[in-house]
Amino acid sequence: MLFQGRYDKARKLQKERMQGQDRAVDEENLEDKIEKNDTLAMILSALLVFLPAAILILGAVALLGYLFVVRP
Repeated sequence: MLFQGRYDKARKLQKERMQGQDRAVDEENLEDKIEKNDTLAMILSALLVFLPAAILILGAVALLGYLFVVRP
């Protein structure tokens, strides 16, 4: 890593500052924090974000294919 020394120093300082505090979310109690329909909401929001971008990219690739095949 390019700045490994600085990264290690920053992580050490962060661990010292967080010594007495609990983490906001741990892996084992994550299911306690998520409500019933949160998973569905996350899936729908991901579709709303990534689907339009994927459609634009697919449209650009299709347009390039059209231009190379139909217009020699």
